[in-house]
Amino acid sequence: MGFSSAARDKWRQFNNLFVDREFFMRAHGEVRFLKISAQWQRRVAYSVLAVLGVWLAITLAMIANQFTLSIERMALVRKQERVATAEERVAAYRTRIDDVAEDVEKRQDMLDNLWQSHFGNTKPLPKSLEGQADADAADKVSAVMPEAAHLAQLERRQLAFAVGLTRLAKERATLAERQIRSFGLSPDDLIADDSRASGGPLIPFFADNSVRDPRFARLAQALDRMNALENALSSIPSGNPSVIPDTSSRFGYRHDPFTGGGAMHSGIDFRGGHGSPILAASDGVVSFAGWRGGYGRCVEITHGNGLLTRYAHMSSLAVTEGQRVNRGARLGGMGSSGRSTGTHLHFEVRINGKAVDPAKFLRRKPRV
Repeated sequence: MGFSSAARDKWRQFNNLFVDREFFMRAHGEVRFLKISAQWQRRVAYSVLAVLGVWLAITLAMIANQFTLSIERMALVRKQERVATAEERVAAYRTRIDDVAEDVEKRQDMLDNLWQSHFGNTKPLPKSLEGQADADAADKVSAVMPEAAHLAQLERRQLAFAVGLTRLAKERATLAERQIRSFGLSPDDLIADDSRASGGPLIPFFADNSVRDPRFARLAQALDRMNALENALSSIPSGNPSVIPDTSSRFGYRHDPFTGGGAMHSGIDFRGGHGSPILAASDGVVSFAGWRGGYGRCVEITHGNGLLTRYAHMSSLAVTEGQRVNRGARLGGMGSSGRSTGTHLHFEVRINGKAVDPAKFLRRKPRV
């Protein structure tokens, strides 16, 4: 009863906020009155409260739905990532040992290739990466099916090897991330903008009755991220575009050499003699090579991930559009073509079309 009385008091206080209100407006010597009734004010307030209530209900329903979906996705991921028990491995071996043998052989070739192509110069993996559960499963398969003992032991070593490769891939990915951030760039933004196409025929990695293990999937994911980050790192234009690293004008606002007024200088100018080699600051594809207005003879290289470098005022060009070049490749000779007061190289770095200071890239060298 006390709660009901308190609620009525609150409701009465709320309604007391709305009283008849009168406003007067004066214009051109005339005075006009505007009256807003308490009933009209209450109707507007109730309408606003109703809209807010509906919006809040919809928002809460969406949050609840997202939460439910997240739980379901997590449950599915946990189910997919569950490592098979020793009994399940024995059952898989018994069902189709030929398929298991084929898969183990293919995986061995794949792991050998991954090791050589990605980690050939790395020290051997430590044996401690092997899990006790895998050892127990291999021993049980060997005890129940002596004819599959060699196959089970090979699979056991493969799993330990896959775990080791995954760890190394994550370590290299972390190193690449750290170095990309040192340039003031976001690693995830760079690899999210990676538009390289991919495709090919579907070749299933596991036979229907083979021994599946989520650690191979995690290895593939770790290698994909490592490769994407290292490719993004290698595309950052950090190599000197001139054999003589002597600059004459920095990035930012300066006195324009022609007008004397303030102007934005969107790159860095390098001094040098006429015809001095101009070099690619990073790997990429020549997206423009020719005359471009005030830039004169100009080369632009697209490095992927939204990165582009521009080399201007050249005396000669040594590359053509569509040509793939490596870091340090000769693009042409230094000159004074276009809007220029003398022989030099105007070098720009652009991210998604916006000019940024090249100095922060040239001060650091990516090393992976």
